[in-house]
This record gives sequence, structure tokens and C-alpha cells, in this order.
Amino acid sequence: ITAAADAWARGAAALPKPWQPQKPVLPVEGVRNVLITSALPYVNNVPHLGNIIGCVLSADTFARYCRLRNWNTLYVCGTDEYGTATETKAVEEGLTPQEICDKYHTIHADIYRWFDISFDYFGRTTTPYQTTIAQDIFQRLLARGFLLQDTVEQLRCEECQRFLADRFVEGTCPFCSYQEARGDQCDKCGKLINAVELKNPQCKLCKGIPVVKPTQHLFLDLPKLEERLEPWLEQSWATGDWTANARYITRSWIRDGLKPRCITRDLKWGTPVPFDGFRDKVFYVWFDAPIGYLSITANYTDQWERWWKNPQQ
Repeated sequence: ITAAADAWARGAAALPKPWQPQKPVLPVEGVRNVLITSALPYVNNVPHLGNIIGCVLSADTFARYCRLRNWNTLYVCGTDEYGTATETKAVEEGLTPQEICDKYHTIHADIYRWFDISFDYFGRTTTPYQTTIAQDIFQRLLARGFLLQDTVEQLRCEECQRFLADRFVEGTCPFCSYQEARGDQCDKCGKLINAVELKNPQCKLCKGIPVVKPTQHLFLDLPKLEERLEPWLEQSWATGDWTANARYITRSWIRDGLKPRCITRDLKWGTPVPFDGFRDKVFYVWFDAPIGYLSITANYTDQWERWWKNPQQ
């Protein structure tokens, strides 16, 4: 408090000169480098004030604070564009998924610009860099034995002639009986769901009743990571700033034992899977979308690895 009062008394003229980062903003030796991302807003809507408060405003406030502190700051964000929610919106509006993404990416960018959100770069996930980086991460997982191949029972709509991805199925939650649960999770009780576990499932496209049929998929072998993950979590809980809710959910997953998680989907709209026998499938959006932070930075600068693979700075 004394230091703050003294700085105030000396006035603005005594402040250090504002930091002028190079363009593009890259890590600099000997100064504090800060990389900030907002949760990528999904592209199938017109953002309103609640979206901005819940998604980009807190990061924007922190980015402005960091720049005032003369920290070398990069703030990136972009629209999350793959997945079944885009396909659903495209069906509703009679457009292709790409046309939906182009339309709503422009709307998002214009609204954030109007609100003067201080992104250094606002990108999107439907780019060649996204494909390259996501497929590279997949190949590394494959080479290191962290992927499994298995046959799963999946809901198929015979009327639509397609296997139904999570968002194309709605039904009653098997855990809490919420009647509008999706095929991937229940928004009421928060539990993860496999679509075939839903009671009274219904195809969201034609309202028909789907049938269960087998299909091949690739899984992330999370149980193989448990032994290495637990000590990392203990250290991170002790030194990091986790919310009570994040700690509780993570502890419950570890306590119950991690399960293999499917990372492919029987869809057309998404990053293609570069593996024989699966080339007609795409990556599940929750495998693909977090990689968007890297690919958006890569679209901002070809030296993106200096931000994402550079713990010394």
C-alpha cells in the first residue's frame, strides 16, 4: 500500500515507458513473457453479453493488466468450428458446415471488435495448420502406444442412413432421468454418457428411433497414463491455483480409474483421421478443439513453437 501511494504521488511522468512488443509478439529473453488464451467460443451462435462475460472478457482484462505491467504479452483466441453442433446448425439453416463457419466467424469477429476485446490475433480452427498439428499429435500418440482400436456399439439412424454422433442423439439420462440429455453428457447431473446408455434415444435430425450397431473406433489409452498423471496432479494441486470444483472432478476421475476415451467419430465435418481403416472418420471435437490454441498461434506466427514449446521463457 505504501509503495502504491508513493507511485501515485510521483505521478504518471515517473512511470516506466510502455512496453512496445515486436510484431509478431514473440518471447523475449530476460523479460516476463505471458501467453493468454480465451476458451474458444463455439461458432454456431451469435455471441451475447453473457457469452462475452463467460468467455473472453476475463482474459481480455488480464491481458490489459499484463500490458500495463510492461509484460511481453500475447493474447490469442478464435472460433471453434468442427463437430456436430456445426452440422446441426447447418441443417437448420440449409447451409453447408463451411458456410455456417464462415458466416458466424465473421459475426463473432465483428462483435468482439465492437467490444474492443484486445486480441493480438483472432483465428479459427478450420485451417490447414489445425489439420497438420492435430494429425502430428495423433501420429505421436500412435507411435508411443497410447492409442487403442476397438469395436463399439453405436446408435445408427436407418432413416438418415448414418451413425449418429453424440450431438445428434437426445434422450433420458440413465443416471438422473433428465429427459433432454445429449449423447455425450448430461447437462443436469454433469456425468459423461455413452449414447447407447441413453433411455428412449431419439435422432435429433428426423426424430426417429435409432438402432444399436457395431463400428470401429480409436481410443486414447488413458489408463496407461494414470501412473504418470497422479504424481503430476499432486504437484500441480500443491503449487497451482486449482478451483475446488476442478480438484473435486479430477479426484473423482482418478478415484474411479481412468477409462479409454474414444477420439474418432463417424462424421464428415472435422479433421480427417490419417490412419488406414479410419480415413472415412474424423477426430472427435474434444480431441481436436484444444489443439486449436496451438494452430491459431501457428496462423499468427510461423514461430508458434517459441510460445508453446519453450518453458524456459
